[in-house]
Amino acid sequence: MADSSGLTMMPIDTGPFVEAVKNRTERLIRHAEKQKVFGWFCTYTPIELIHAAGFLPVRIYGGTIRVEQAGSLVPNFVCPYMRTSLERALRGEYRYLSGVIQGYTCDTPCGMMNIWEENTGLGLFHTVPLPYNASEGARAFYRHTLNELTGKLAEAGGKTGPASLQRSLDLYAEIRKSLLRLHELRARDMFVRPARDFYTIAEAGFSLPPEDYLTYLTGLIGALDYKKAAPAGGIPVLVSGSIVEQMWIFDLIEVAGGKVVADDLCNGYRFCEPADGPGKDPIERLIDRYMHRFPCPARSTIEDRVPRVRELVERSGARGVIFLFQKFCTPHLADYPALAGELKNSGIPVLLVEMDESGNIEGQLKTRFQAFFEIIGG
Repeated sequence: MADSSGLTMMPIDTGPFVEAVKNRTERLIRHAEKQKVFGWFCTYTPIELIHAAGFLPVRIYGGTIRVEQAGSLVPNFVCPYMRTSLERALRGEYRYLSGVIQGYTCDTPCGMMNIWEENTGLGLFHTVPLPYNASEGARAFYRHTLNELTGKLAEAGGKTGPASLQRSLDLYAEIRKSLLRLHELRARDMFVRPARDFYTIAEAGFSLPPEDYLTYLTGLIGALDYKKAAPAGGIPVLVSGSIVEQMWIFDLIEVAGGKVVADDLCNGYRFCEPADGPGKDPIERLIDRYMHRFPCPARSTIEDRVPRVRELVERSGARGVIFLFQKFCTPHLADYPALAGELKNSGIPVLLVEMDESGNIEGQLKTRFQAFFEIIGG
């Protein structure tokens, strides 16, 4: 069966994931009546620790929305994700949250925490400092910051022990292994779906209780026919950036002649890799996982990033890289010249796209994507 873009689709049910994304606000309002919910922005936030304390961690969503109230609190050069998520909070869409816990990566969300705390009326706000290297001193520092977070969660009514943390680590490790399996199958033409479906599946996991999400993932993977499907039409590309919430951008890539086979995104591969850490006890396991995860521009040097992204390109068979950046995203924009230069020197064409909160760039992007794929295909 093929969709309008010519993709050969597999007969699997993505309904539970679509429903989870579509109705997340109403569902989480109901959920907060029985369990505290804490928001997070960045994939460096140790969500296992939040879950182990007896709370539900959910990623804060921005999306496309007209910025009205937030405009009086933050300047226009703050990235769209931060502006739109604040706008939703000021409109009361995050009233189900008991607070926000953020891993210190980019300066913008860490500065925004103060604005959220002063203007949203929510409860706990806490930023988790992160080390920049994997030295013994850095590990000791990180352990201290995690203990501090544990104390904050206890003050909020949570209770974390080695056994509960172990269970949470096991649960999220299985989720990430399942997602990595889907990434692998996609690159091998064994999970042929529109990119919109792929990232909707990933997005659902940021708001569902992880126990439910793993059940859905296990059912989906179990329903797959592990035979190589007829390759989907389109030029294979890798997409790189921070977070991409505008699913219609993936539609435009496919309509223009592309096929997303891999990514370097916060709401994609960077959330999953690695699935787990090898530590001897739960807290060491948590430390290992976050200190060795796939590098983000906000927490790594270009020397770390270039070989990892190049490996993803080679392993997936991507013939080009599309950089999808939140407008004004300093870490990614600073990372881009060297990374793009290295890719172009290796014969990999690149395209840079900056996204804003308006969504009024569809016509422009359609033309740019078509031209990009004509260059690669020519």
